[in-house]
Amino acid sequence: MKLSIFGLGYVGAVTAGCLARRGHHIVGVDVQPQKVDAFNEGVAPIVEPGLEELLRIAKEEGRLRATLSCEQAIAETEASILCVGTPSKVNGTLDLRFVRHVAGQVADALRKKVRQHTLIFRSTVLPGTTAQLVHEFFSDLTAVRLLDVLFYPEFLRESTAVADFEDPALVVVGTKNGAAPSPDVLKQLVVGPATVTDWATAEMVKYVCNYFHATKIAFANEVGRLGKQVGIDSRRVMELLCQDTKLNLSPVYLRPGNPFGGSCLTKDVRALAQHARQAGLNLPLLESLLPSNERHLQTLLSAITDSGAQEVAILGLAFKMNTDDLRESAMVEVAQILLGRGFKVRVYDPALQVGSLVGSNKRVIDAKMPHLSSLLCPDLATAVGSRGLILAAQRCASVEELKQCVTRQHHILDVNSWPELRELPAKYEGFCW
Repeated sequence: MKLSIFGLGYVGAVTAGCLARRGHHIVGVDVQPQKVDAFNEGVAPIVEPGLEELLRIAKEEGRLRATLSCEQAIAETEASILCVGTPSKVNGTLDLRFVRHVAGQVADALRKKVRQHTLIFRSTVLPGTTAQLVHEFFSDLTAVRLLDVLFYPEFLRESTAVADFEDPALVVVGTKNGAAPSPDVLKQLVVGPATVTDWATAEMVKYVCNYFHATKIAFANEVGRLGKQVGIDSRRVMELLCQDTKLNLSPVYLRPGNPFGGSCLTKDVRALAQHARQAGLNLPLLESLLPSNERHLQTLLSAITDSGAQEVAILGLAFKMNTDDLRESAMVEVAQILLGRGFKVRVYDPALQVGSLVGSNKRVIDAKMPHLSSLLCPDLATAVGSRGLILAAQRCASVEELKQCVTRQHHILDVNSWPELRELPAKYEGFCW
């Protein structure tokens, strides 16, 4: 294909070099004459291992050149990739000046061209930006199907960008409605098996990946500071942590839903944070976990209140399914607060037998919910009742069982990522998705 690539920085230059190696003809576009001149000489405008050779070979084989003219580049190519920078403003917000400027130029050039074109955004932008840009600059072109717009986030690390392009860790392509783009475009321009989703999800994934990377670094560094202070080799601790690929380095726990609870997590997070404070350390990330969990709980309570229901059926009271452990259970807190606010609360949890509770588990209920037995319902239909909010905290009943007692008078608030609940006649709402 004949491709124009806007922005010849780290992302644009690497994208140009790697796609040229695949046989595409590249026209680079940049506002800086030095970058354009370097491209026209087959010289990398940035320092990146392996890139210099890619550009040199592409130039020698006649598949690489650059220009300052957007109109010329658009006229000569069938697809364009926008890789211009999105720096931060002084106040931390994203600066879209360069993206908007290029988008406007591309739109003007496409109207003169009046031929089918594919536009691919690779610049890192916040969710909703692609839709906003399309509406503002390209709506007339997309309406007559002269333009296909994709968002194709890059996951390139400086110093390993060429290798990352050729062997990507993640490939996501966003389209307007999540429908698959042209198979030819996927085959020609996207490296690796791609997951196709909508624009906003693809935009969000890029940020969430970077946030997760930053969180891991900050977490390791805080563990390092704590280990140093108390005389433990934190490198060894982290090596051991990484050996667990069942829970630690895995998808486990990475699902939006319930606040965390139970007899271990809250207790141990609280204890280690206090241990760090006693050692004279300030570990903001570790200390933020309990306040963050509390904020999540308050958001859940707000969602319940905003539903307008006065009757709430809680499916699952223990901190997780198939246990009767009520210690630090978020649902115990929810039930207690709702009762205090005048809600009528019913609970269904087949794993929970009040008479069998002993030890600290019993002490929790004696202190917080001595009237628990009056809230527990022996069967699902009694708990659900004829109307009100169903708080699906656990999958302690099957969808088939719920179909027997849930009606249009119910409102389901799903706290457990249970999409099958959409099959029920009730109004369905995901808690945080």
